[in-house]
Formats: sequence, C-alpha cells, structure tokens
Amino acid sequence: MNIDLWPLLIYTIIVVVLICALLFASTMLGQKRQDHATHDVYESGVLPTGSAQLKIAVPFYLTAILFIIFDLEAAFLFAWAISIREAGWLGFVEVTVFITILLAGLLYLWKAGALEWRTLRQQSDLANLKGEGGVVNVGRKAAVSDGSHKDSHHDDHHGHDAHDAHGHGGAH
Repeated sequence: MNIDLWPLLIYTIIVVVLICALLFASTMLGQKRQDHATHDVYESGVLPTGSAQLKIAVPFYLTAILFIIFDLEAAFLFAWAISIREAGWLGFVEVTVFITILLAGLLYLWKAGALEWRTLRQQSDLANLKGEGGVVNVGRKAAVSDGSHKDSHHDDHHGHDAHDAHGHGGAH
C-alpha cells in the first residue's frame, strides 16, 4: 500500500504556522493596559452575581440523565422507523424487544422512586393528607388529625345517616 502523506504533512505545517502567527499578532497588537476590571469575569455582557458553588438537587441530575437515555432511545426508534421496509419482520421483533426492555427499565425506575421529586417530608405530608381512595382532603383530615376540631356530622357519610350541608340527618 503506497499512500502519499506529503499533502497531509504540508497542511499540518501550514495550520501550525498560521496558529502561531495569529497568536503572535494578537499579543503584539492587543491592548496592554490593565485596570481593576481586567480580570473580572464577564460573560455575555452580564456581571456574575452570587456564588459559583450552587447546590442543585440530585433529582435534577437523575431526571437529566433519564432524559438523555430516553432521548437516545427515541433516536434509535426514529432510525428504525425510517428503515422499516428494509428491516422487515425481524426488525419489528427486534424493536419490540427493545421497547419492552425500555418499558421494563422505566417501570423499575418508577418503582424505585427515581421519578419522585418530593422530599421525604413532602411525601409524609402528602400521605397524611390522603384519604380513602387516594383523594387529597386538605381541610378536613388535616383539621381532624390536629384534634383542633371534629364535627360528628363529618364522620359518617354512608348509609341512611347521611347529613345535608346544614347538618340535618335523614333520607335525601
């Protein structure tokens, strides 16, 4: 195999000489004056405020990673959709297995709590607010659990002892 590498070598030399010439010209022609703001951080016309040591919650990163993973998988599915005729039934079976694995992974992440943004305290507070059937009862259960007020006509809404809005019993 006889490959002529002279053009690549000449191109590399030209690029290195050009870079060195531009750096030299920049240092010779550039501004030499320095004042108190010379070394300040200045990006996009906005002066920085606050600390660079910003703490970001772990769920943010986890959600970002999950987004990247599922976004890449969508790109694979898009490529499969373009070549669906060439892939045939074998391609269909393969993409079905692929989607099944994706759904199993998503179900695992969901059950593991990876998609939950609430803190443990927020989860506990929400669990205390949920009533029967998962309905959130903000006013009634919170007041009853505090012991601050408990009305006897709010305790039983089933059967014949149901009360109307005024607290009167009887059949409706």
